[in-house]
Amino acid sequence: MNVAAILKLKGRDVLTASPSTKLLDIARLLGERKIGCIVIADDDGNVVGIVSERDIVQELARAGTSVMDEPVEVCMTKSVVSCREADTTDQLMGEMTAHRFRHMPVIERGRLVGLVSIGDVVRMRIAEAEMEAAAMREYIATG
Repeated sequence: MNVAAILKLKGRDVLTASPSTKLLDIARLLGERKIGCIVIADDDGNVVGIVSERDIVQELARAGTSVMDEPVEVCMTKSVVSCREADTTDQLMGEMTAHRFRHMPVIERGRLVGLVSIGDVVRMRIAEAEMEAAAMREYIATG
């Protein structure tokens, strides 16, 4: 399976914010939407960062609560690892495991077209395993 199949099931909506958005507003959005990250994009829609709950907690631990009035660009991850729709779930799992993150923006021709989480990848892998098991049972039964 690949990223395009994941996006077909989950949709392509991605919440973005500008680098100047206050960290408190980012935290509120994460809580209200019950999501784990927000992609940070410039005025032209280019991905310039990503911020997760982990980033916020680390910044709070480092600088204290006063950081919540700072722009998100102070703690966002600026070197964003992204994927393409043709990438496989195996490739995503490898990248996410190697770099220890849970979300990857999907970029095609320089534009943000979706966001994939480790949960999306696991769900897809479970569905694949269930399909393979059903096919194997059918093969054995009709033998």
